[in-house]
Order: sequence, then C-alpha cells, then structure tokens
Amino acid sequence: MAFDETKMQAFVGKALGDLGGALTASLAVIGDKLGLYRAMAGAGPLTAAELAERTGTFERCVREWLAAQAASGYVEHDAATGRYVLPDEHVPVLVDEDSPACMLGGFQGMTAAMRASAKVVEAFRTGAGVGWHEHDPELFLGTERFFRPGYNANLVDSWIPALEGVEQKLAAGASVADVGCGFGASTVIMAKAYPRSSFVGFDYHPASIEAATERAERAGVADRVRFEVASAKKYPGSYDLVTFFDCLHDMGDPVGAARHVRSSLAPGGTWMLVEPFAHDRVEDNLNPVGRVFYSVSTMVCTQASLAQEVGLALGAQAGEGRLRDVLQQAGFGHVRRATETPFNIVIEARA
Repeated sequence: MAFDETKMQAFVGKALGDLGGALTASLAVIGDKLGLYRAMAGAGPLTAAELAERTGTFERCVREWLAAQAASGYVEHDAATGRYVLPDEHVPVLVDEDSPACMLGGFQGMTAAMRASAKVVEAFRTGAGVGWHEHDPELFLGTERFFRPGYNANLVDSWIPALEGVEQKLAAGASVADVGCGFGASTVIMAKAYPRSSFVGFDYHPASIEAATERAERAGVADRVRFEVASAKKYPGSYDLVTFFDCLHDMGDPVGAARHVRSSLAPGGTWMLVEPFAHDRVEDNLNPVGRVFYSVSTMVCTQASLAQEVGLALGAQAGEGRLRDVLQQAGFGHVRRATETPFNIVIEARA
C-alpha cells in the first residue's frame, strides 16, 4: 500500500496533542495543590504577579504556568493587557470538588499512576501485576476525589431509588456492607442519608481504612459507621445490602468475591454493583470515556487483579455481559441493570 503522508502528519498532530495533554495534567495538579485555580475563580482578569501575590508563589513560575494553561485552553489570555482569566465555565471542572464535572481527582490520581510505569513495564513481561498498595499514595487520594462527586450526585438521588425496595429498607433501618470502600466516600454518603441504618466498610488496604475512619469522624457519622480491614472474599457478617463501587473489576477472583457476597446477604438482601460504564464490544468503547477507562485499566485495574489470586483481570471496561457471567457463576438468579450514567452502570443482584 502507498504510504499516506497526510495520514502520518495528522497522526503527528494527534500525538503532539496527547503529549501536551499529559504535561497539562501535571500542571493541573500543580495548580490544584498551590491553589492557583481557586485564587482565579471569580477573580476576573489577573496578571501573573497578582496571582502569585494571592497564592504566595513565585511570579516567574506562575507566569510560565499561566502561559502553558492558556495554550491548553484552561485559562484565557488577553494580549492587550497581559492578564489571564479562568472562565466561570471552567470552575466546576478545576475548582468545585462537589461538582460531578470536577476533574482534579482524575489529574491527581492518573499522574500518580504514571509513577508506577517502571513496575507496569516489568509486569507486562512477567504477568505478575502491580498491587493497588504498590502505587504512589497520591493515587488513593486522587481516586477518592475523582469518584466522590459522582457518588454525591447519583448515589442517594438515583442509584439507590432504582433498586427494588432498598430505599425503603434503608430509611427504616438496615445493615449495609460497603466492600472495597477505599477512603469511605460512598459509605459516608449513605450513612448521612440514612441515619437509621448501620454501615460497615471493608477494604484490604489498611491505609485506606485508616483514612476512611477519619473521614467518618469528620462527617459526624462514626456512631453508625465503622471500617475494617478485610478482603472481598472474607469480610464477616450478614447484610440487607452489600455495595461494591468501582472495585469488582480490580479483584483477582471476582467470582469468588461474588460467591461470598451471596453468602453474606440476609434473606431478601440485595447486592448493588457499580462498575465503570462499558459496552460489551471493544469497538463500541472507542470513545473519550473508553479511552480514559482502558488507559487506567492498563496501568492500574488489570495490574491489580493480576497481582492477586486467580488474576481474572476483568478490566475497567468489562461490559455488562462479562459482569452478568460473573454473577451467574456465583449463583445469583436475579441480575438486572438498575440504572446507568455516562460513567457508571448500576447492577442489582439477588440470590
């Protein structure tokens, strides 16, 4: 076939854009950590010197950062005045951590994941994977910050109401296990919404359990929430509701975990499984959301599963078909897609 020079040049442009995007992610983390975005929010046009004064930073560094941010379209530059402005429309993405549009946690988590690239390269050669606990701790912080706004927006208002009879049980008083709870964002959200219910969060990662306990205390729900170190296949107790938020695909033995969920459900109990949204075929996931999820899955999710027993490695784009297969292998007779968002699928399962 004839070499297509135009096609090559177009791809060079794409690769250059990706290189700029990777660098911009790092600069976004800097802007977040130094409070640069927060200082610009609602402040109108600012010079580099004014922004540096507001944030206690060095003007020359801020000046270069602003130019890079303007080149990336994150801020706007007025050539006549030399001032920069953060558009109001960018504030939900770069400042407001309660907004479902906020990307700060994603930038923080994914730049942290890149620091494990040497480990991932070796895992490609050996198939041994890279455990969640082997990553930079910034990944844990960024993951919680990335998912929490979506949980705030959807968990109580739409996801739980989409389950059959669960909202009523929680309002009256039910027992809930939040498995793979991480820093406990989902657990705390549910506990605040349903004060008559009791909650226990489980995670194999001790540092996450410690952080979750602190967050529950700060949120004022420690009287009805506790956190324990335990794996998805060994957590104790019997529950009216078991929840898994964006974690089943990270597990080495998701079928074994699903079997344990089934055995831990009280009569009439429900498992709410929340997973990244994906279609069943690769070609249907080749879009911006799939790009992010496949990429993080390559660096983090698939590696985490391979580092555990069985190592099924579902991946972050498993799709509903593979998830249903896991649940059916575990003996769940009722499996239903309860609802979805552009980023998540919510599955209801009962024995």
